[in-house]
Amino acid sequence: MVKLGLVHYNFPGDLETFLTYASETGFEYTELMASDIWAGDASYAEAEAQARRVKEMLAERGMRCSALAAQNDFLVTSPEEMTRQVERMEQVGALASLLEVKILRVDGGWPKEGVEESQWFDLMLEGFSRSLPAAERQGLLMALDNHGLVTNDADLQVRLFQELGSDSIGANLDTMNYRWAGHSLDKVNEFYATIAPYVLHCHLKDGRGSLADYVGTALGEGEIDLHWAVKCLQDVGYDGVWCVEYEGKTDSAEGYRKGLEWVRQHIK
Repeated sequence: MVKLGLVHYNFPGDLETFLTYASETGFEYTELMASDIWAGDASYAEAEAQARRVKEMLAERGMRCSALAAQNDFLVTSPEEMTRQVERMEQVGALASLLEVKILRVDGGWPKEGVEESQWFDLMLEGFSRSLPAAERQGLLMALDNHGLVTNDADLQVRLFQELGSDSIGANLDTMNYRWAGHSLDKVNEFYATIAPYVLHCHLKDGRGSLADYVGTALGEGEIDLHWAVKCLQDVGYDGVWCVEYEGKTDSAEGYRKGLEWVRQHIK
C-alpha cells in the first residue's frame, strides 16, 4: 500500500487548517517542522504540551506524522554552540517520540561568516557523532536532507554516512534539490541511484532550473525525471512515505492536489 504524505511549511493558514485540508484531500501522513511544535521563545514544557495537542489533531483526522524536521545547524562558530545544537537535537528527538514519529529530518547546517567551507564536513561529522547516541536511545532515525548548499551532493552524503558508521542515519531524498543546487539533469539522475540505498524518507518535488532561476511546479510539470527517481527507490525496496512537496507560485492547495494525483497514478 502506497503511503501518501505532504510537507507542511509552504501552505497558508495555521497548522489545524493545513491538517484539515490534508486529511480531506486524501493524504495520510505529513512531515512537520520542529517550529510547528516548539515555536519562537516557547519553553520546553510548552513544546511538550503542543506535541501532545498536535498528536491529538492528527489522530482526529486519521493522520500520522512521517517525519519531524529538526531544523538543526552544525556549522557553528564555537564549541559552546555545537553543544547547544547537540542538546537541542536530543530535545527535539524527545518531542518526536511524543508524536510517535520515528524519523528526524536533519540538516548539515548553513554557510555563514566565520565557518570556512573546509570545516563543513568535520563539523557535520562531529555534530552527528555526538547526536547519534541519543537518537539511538530514543529509537529514532536521522534522515539527512539534500537541502541548501552544504549537503546537496549524494557523494558527500554517502561519505558522511560511511564515516559515521551507524544504521541510525540515512538520507531524506528531495527529488528537486540536487537540481536546484546546480547539478545537471544527468548528474541528478546519477545521484538518485547513488543515494537510493540510504533513503529513509522521500520528498517528491518538481520544478525547473537552478538557484535564482528555479521555478517550482506541480509533480510531472517540471524537468525532473520523477519516474527514474521512484524506480531507483523501489529497486532497493524503499517502503517509506512518498511525501509531496510543492513550491510553485500558484495555489498551494491545487499544487498538493495535483501531486497526490501524480503519486496515485504513477506509484504502485
